[in-house]
Formats: sequence, C-alpha cells, structure tokens
Amino acid sequence: MTLPTVRVTRYVTPLREGGSLPGIVEADDLGTYVLKFRGAGQGAKALVAEVIAGGIARALGLRLPEIVFVQVDGALGRNEPDYEIRSLIGASEGQNLGFDYLPGSIAFEPALLTVDAELASRIVWFDALVSNVDRTARNTNLLLWHRELYLIDHGAALYFHHDWPAGLSKSRAPFPHIRQHVLLPRASQLAAVDQAMSARLGEDVLRDIAAQVPHAWLPDPAEQSRAAYVDFLVRRLAAPRPFVQEAMDARS
Repeated sequence: MTLPTVRVTRYVTPLREGGSLPGIVEADDLGTYVLKFRGAGQGAKALVAEVIAGGIARALGLRLPEIVFVQVDGALGRNEPDYEIRSLIGASEGQNLGFDYLPGSIAFEPALLTVDAELASRIVWFDALVSNVDRTARNTNLLLWHRELYLIDHGAALYFHHDWPAGLSKSRAPFPHIRQHVLLPRASQLAAVDQAMSARLGEDVLRDIAAQVPHAWLPDPAEQSRAAYVDFLVRRLAAPRPFVQEAMDARS
C-alpha cells in the first residue's frame, strides 16, 4: 500500500515539545496533520525511521496515526515571523512526512490507564525490534484517543543507521534501553506474543515497507540501501530473537 501524498495549504502552529520543531498544518485534502520536517536537525534519517517503524507497527496491528507524505512549498514560510520556523520551512521544501492530527488526544501516563498485558507485551516487543529508545516514563510517546493507545514519534528508532554502513552489522546487538520502557512492567506476555508477532513480518512484508521510503532520503544507491534495511531486520527477526530474551530478563 502506497502512502498518500498531501500538499500543505496553511501552517497553523509549531509543536515546541519536540526537539525537531514539528508543526500542525492543514492540507489540500482538508485534513490536519502533524508535520515533521526533512530539514530539521535530525535530518532525513529520522523520517526514514518513521516510515519503516510505522509500517512495521501497522503490520503488527498496533495503532498509530495515519502516515502521509507532505509536499511543502518554500513560499509557505514567507510571512512567518519566527526566524527558526521560517528557516525550517525553507530548508524542507519538497517531500516531508505527516501524521494525522488526533484532536483531543492526551499524552499517556501509567496512572491514566491500566494497559492490558498482551498489548503492553506487543508494544514492548515492537520497540525492542526497532530499537526505539524513546518510549520511557519521562517521554512515553503514546497518546490516548477515545481510550485507545496510539504510538507516535519513531524518529529515534533504527538508530543503527546513523552509523551507516557499519551499523548494518549490528542486527543481533543487545538493546539495553528496553529496561527504561514505560510499559515493561506490564509486558508479562512477551514469550506468548513472540511467535505470532514475528510471523507477521515476512521478508515480503518488510520489502514492501522499505519500498515506501523515498529515494532521496536514502544513502546512494537507494535500492541497495532499501535492501540493507530489509536484510538487517530479517537477521534481527531470526530465531532465537535476542531482543525478546533481553526484554524478558529486564523484567526480572
């Protein structure tokens, strides 16, 4: 399934909680989105991580806001009084990434909702697979919307690609950050969900997910880079999966 593309018609307001200064925008499909800029300090690799991790989450049946490609016209920031935002828009002309804005959603905190052990285990499993360092009690990156959990902000996942190509050899590397996962105390069914989760992520599924990443966001040659992401994940998913045992040990 190809991600849809929309075009920004109005920049509404920045979300200053995020280090990359995402913004709320309106688009030509009349939708409202959280826009993540390609020109932000984290660069295109953060958007690559969002596309791949987001695609994996959907394949695993986890909820997250709809992902779209967002076309930004540099003229959009012409009348923006904030220099930082104006510069960010100018540096991000062209293709960026957006997420459906969930009006009325609130940031998840453990005191707000007792998360089902099976769902908690599936989310911890997913985050351990994609090496997502950013789902802690301090910054859960989970939203509650209509009393359902939605996963957001996966730009810090797949951090091996910041050491390209050397990081490609670390598919079986430990992921000690899982000890800080906000849902780890509830994830008592990791062993039970492991087989079903991995079965959803065949090589063909991973290849289709990687195919969504634009050429311009990948190291050259782009097709080899896509294949490298797929190979990394295939090797990480090979049984026995060390990241699952590591999460189980962390609970102990």
